[in-house]
Order: sequence, then structure tokens, then C-alpha cells
Amino acid sequence: MGKIHISLTAEKVFEVFGLSITNSLVTTLLVMLLLIIFSLIVSRKISKVPGKLQLVFEMLIGGIYDLFEGVMGEKVKIFFPLLGTLFLFVIFLNWFGLLPGVGTIGFYEAENHETVFVPLLRAGSADLNTTLALALISVVSIQFFGIKTLGKEYLGRFFNFKNPIYFFVGILELISEFSKIISFAFRLFGNIFAGEVLLTVIAFLIPIIAPLPFLGLELFVGFIQALVFSMLN
Repeated sequence: MGKIHISLTAEKVFEVFGLSITNSLVTTLLVMLLLIIFSLIVSRKISKVPGKLQLVFEMLIGGIYDLFEGVMGEKVKIFFPLLGTLFLFVIFLNWFGLLPGVGTIGFYEAENHETVFVPLLRAGSADLNTTLALALISVVSIQFFGIKTLGKEYLGRFFNFKNPIYFFVGILELISEFSKIISFAFRLFGNIFAGEVLLTVIAFLIPIIAPLPFLGLELFVGFIQALVFSMLN
């Protein structure tokens, strides 16, 4: 029986002008491309009498909008473009990693005097680089909208010079805000990577039928992680 090869980091599959392209980056670009194509197709066929495809997308976007509106109220009109985009991108990134062939189709290469399997595709959110990038976008957006909405009052949370205690508390608040980058990134990465490892091990031990219940569980986990990631913003 062969050995299971699980890599914590994304593996390089090829190079472009000296730039290493990893399997998780390929997956991320594919998800972005598919979302853009679907958006263009639906937006070009928008009509007062919606077809089946338009109806599905209207129900999807409307459901997400109502979900955020229940939490944010009237402010959802300001933040929904960003939060809705993050939610859709993260959930499809999570679910794409569960498709047949992702993590199982690839090639073998020599590494440390042994032959290891390198998959061509890997779940994008199972790469810490991707989740860190998403976390950075989220935290920077939080600060931008905070300053835009509250102005000096928002900055006063972090830079209060009225007395030393308020100043010290403000510095702690500032550290807390930027620690969200680590929290967001590792929460999403940890859950998706753990699910990927679980499916790999189960499929290796008992292939075909045994992984199906866990596949359903990972679909649910992918949805929850996308919801949590966007809601925490």
C-alpha cells in the first residue's frame, strides 16, 4: 500500500517568468474566472421576466442580502457589495476543493530521495497565503469604513491622549484590530485544511463510499466558514 503525502504548504506546479505558480493559486484563479464568467452571463441576460438562470441567481443574492440585512439593518446597503463578494468567493473557494479530481489528479516528483505526489489542484482556502490575503482585505476594509463613517471618533478609539490609561487602552485596541488578521486567516485555513486532510485519510483507508458522509459535512463546514468570515467583518 502506498503512503499518504500531506503538505502543509501549497506545492509548486509550474513557473511563469520565474514566478512559482502553486496548485492552490491555480484553483483560486479558476474560481475567480468562473465567478466572473457566471456574472457576465447573468448580467447580460437580465430581463423583467427572469429566466431560470436569472431566477436562481436572484434567489441566491437575495437570500444572502436578507441574511446580512437581519444583522446590519439599513447599513447593509453600504457594506453588502464587499461582504457579499467575500461570502461568495470564500464559499466557492471552499466547495471547489471538494470536487472530484481536486487533490487527486497530479504528477509525481522526486523530493528528499523519495517520490511524492503533487496534485495539480488544491483548495484555495487550504493555503495560508490565500487566507492571509483575504484577512488583510477584510481588516483594511474595516478600518477604511470605520474612518469613513465615524471619522475622528473612530480614530479616538486608538489614539486617546486625555490620560495615560486611555492611551494604553487605545494601543491595546489597535493591537487587537490587527490581530484579527491572524485570527481570520488561521481560522479559515485551519478548518478547510483539516477537512482536506480528513477526506484524504478516509479516502485512502476506505475509498469510494466511506468519504461520502464526510463530504457532506465538509460542504456544511465550507458554508459556515464563508458565513463566519464575512459576518465577522
